[in-house]
Amino acid sequence: MYIYNVTINIEDSLHKEWLTWMETQILNVLNTGKFTSAKLTEVLVNEEMGGKTYSVQYTANTREDLEEYYKEHAETLQLKSLKKFGDKMLSFRTELKLIKEFYPTNISN
Repeated sequence: MYIYNVTINIEDSLHKEWLTWMETQILNVLNTGKFTSAKLTEVLVNEEMGGKTYSVQYTANTREDLEEYYKEHAETLQLKSLKKFGDKMLSFRTELKLIKEFYPTNISN
């Protein structure tokens, strides 16, 4: 499994509008058919530059799905963000590969 992580810092004055808009944007990304789910999280850190920081983690089953997303959809969807919020937001993207998941076990004495 692969995780496409987008971290975004948005100015305080726009973060509520951005959150509402982002719900539609996340659905647009999911509707490309390249991802199985997405999580929107707030990064709990006080940024020196101000604003609020969020992370969106999109889950893809294969590396090929991720590569196809880049080729077929990424540029168009990223431009929507730039047109809407321009220099009021900063973002960067990272890719993660899931190695193994761990869950708590119910150990009784």
